[in-house]
Formats: sequence, structure tokens, C-alpha cells
Amino acid sequence: MRFRSVLKASQAGIKSPSHLRHLRRSYSQHQSQPARPSFGIAFDIDGVILRGHSPIGGSPQALRRLYNDDGTLKIPYLFLTNGGGVPESARAIELSGLLGVKISALQVLQGHSPFKQLLKRFENYPIVAVGKGEPSQVMSEYGFKKVLSIDEYASYFDDIDPLSSYKDWKVKQAYKTDEYSKKSQPIYDVHSDRVKGAFVVSDPVDWGRDIQVLCDILGFGGLPAKGRGHQPALFFASDDLEYQAAFPAERLGMGAFRIALESVFNRTHDNPLEYTSFGKPNPFVFKNAEATLKQILSNVHHNQHTINEVKANSFSKIYMIGDNPSVDIKGAAEAGHPWFSILTRTGVFKGQDNHPEYPANLVVDTVEEAVDYILRKESSCH
Repeated sequence: MRFRSVLKASQAGIKSPSHLRHLRRSYSQHQSQPARPSFGIAFDIDGVILRGHSPIGGSPQALRRLYNDDGTLKIPYLFLTNGGGVPESARAIELSGLLGVKISALQVLQGHSPFKQLLKRFENYPIVAVGKGEPSQVMSEYGFKKVLSIDEYASYFDDIDPLSSYKDWKVKQAYKTDEYSKKSQPIYDVHSDRVKGAFVVSDPVDWGRDIQVLCDILGFGGLPAKGRGHQPALFFASDDLEYQAAFPAERLGMGAFRIALESVFNRTHDNPLEYTSFGKPNPFVFKNAEATLKQILSNVHHNQHTINEVKANSFSKIYMIGDNPSVDIKGAAEAGHPWFSILTRTGVFKGQDNHPEYPANLVVDTVEEAVDYILRKESSCH
């Protein structure tokens, strides 16, 4: 009816057929533009999307519903995980292969992603990166210029790990250590340059060795066995006590390692350990996720008018789908509006009712059920 009224008025005032064709084309283009979604979604990974390297809870099917038929992204979403150990670009490629959808590096926020914010402070100073995977590569890609992994760092000090001869994996890692030494020698002189910062990027592998070496670095002012000194800065990518991996029962996470390190350090040093932890439930992480979702939305709806609109307006709702009440649900609750928490039963949480201490806005069995609820809820609102 509205189109006929406009067309009739045009015919009365303008007789040019070319003008009518232009009008029809403009109206058609306007109609074909998809509406800008007013909501976004943040998914935890372990225990929600994957268990180990296997998709769970119908996650591939759930994620496909967030894309158009041509494979382009329709609903802005990202992965908000305390895990890590590899660059965001590498994790995006891995997730794309496992889940069968196209995922960009921008859609992956890991526990160590906030370390980027510390670049100006430590860019040109010696630092040590701790954890499984590729911790030094992660920090190097963020722009830190003088970074060694704790494996590399320890390899320069004879007998720093008194138990190394008893470890079966020493032979397997020998080639890797030699390769590291050749490549990393010019970065800084570990025997004279004091470490300014230690970054626990991902879950440490060799707790005994890493606690010993970190106590040496932190207790001796950044230079092991060279006299007591001011403690270098220490950062943890997350503080999860437990998380859901492939094993049926929860596994100890980075928070457990932090407790162990802190207990040992405080028993062997006069001053208590000083540190900063990132990761969920830190409100900063959720604020950063909201800003990233806005950026993803502006990329999806990339005409200039929509970009300005995205920058000027907030999401009406952001759904946090997680399995850990003390991390995912607590974090969303403390972040406040526009966060809405959904707790799944596929990971750390397995209860029938809501969690008593950190209750979610909604409890479901799987991530597929969560996405189904979101899409039904949002479609009914428009």
C-alpha cells in the first residue's frame, strides 16, 4: 500500500519512466537490506562448544543458525574463553575446522587477549611467557619484542630444575630446546638482563619446574640467584580453579596453579606475591567483549550509516552462554546490562536446578537449546 501511494504521487508529478525505474530500484534495495540485530552472543568454549577437540551439545548446528545461506555472518557472536596458548588467528582456524563455519580471529577472545593492553609498558623489556602451546609466539604476535618462553629461559641455567633428569619428556623436548636457543639467543642476555614481567599465558605443563623458576625470577628481582630484589610484575591470563576438559571430571586450571605458586612463594619470601589476574569473571573482559561485538556488527552491516548507528547505540541484550557458574555466570551478572546469562549442563555445571550462589538468567541442557531460545526470543521482540 505504501509503495503504491509513493508510485502514484510520482506519476502525478514526474512523467519520466527512468525516474520510476530508479525509484523502484531504490525501494527494492532498501527492502533487501537485513535489519541490524539488536543483540549479540558470547560463547564459552570448553564445556559448552567443545569437550577436548570434540563438538558437544549440538554446537555445529547451533552456530550454523547464526549465518546466512551463503555462509556470511548474520548474528554477531564471539567466543569468550579463559583458555588459550595459541594466537587468536590460529584458534579461529582450528574452531572453523571443528565446527564447520567460517570464524575470524576477531571472534576469538582468549584469556590472554587483554595482554595486548600491556604492550606499551613492556614492549622493549625482557619478559617470560609461561604455559602450554606457543606462549612466546602469542606474546610476540602482540608486539612484545623481548620475550622468551619459560622453556627457553630455563634452558640457559644449568641445574635450575633439580628434577630435570627424572623427566621422561626431556629427550623429546631436547631438539626443541636446542632450536629455541639458536633462534632466541639475540633477544636478551638472560644472565645480565633482568626480567621485567612474567606472563602466565596458558595452563603450565611442568608445574614443579615452573613454580621453581618463577620463584627464582620473582624473588630475585628478575635475575635468578643474583640477590633479592623488587618483584617483577606477574600476570595471569585467567584464574579458573577448574574447567571441563575431555576427562569426565573437572580438571585443575590456571587458578589452581596460581594458588600453588602463591603458597610456595609466600612461604619462602618475606613479602607476599603480587599479581594481576585477567579472564572471566573480570568486568573488563565483558566490557571488551561488548566493544568487540560492536566491531563485528559493523563489519557485518558495513554501510556507513549502519556503522555510525552501531557506534552510537548499545546492544539491547548480550547473551553469555557458559558452563561455569563462578566464571561465566558470575561475570555476566557483575557486568550488568545488557548481559543475560545462560548456563548449560554440558560442562562444569551439571545440576538440575539453578546454581544457588551464582544463578543464571536461564538454565538449559545444551548450547543448541540456548541458541534456539535466543532466536525465538529475539524474533518475537521484532
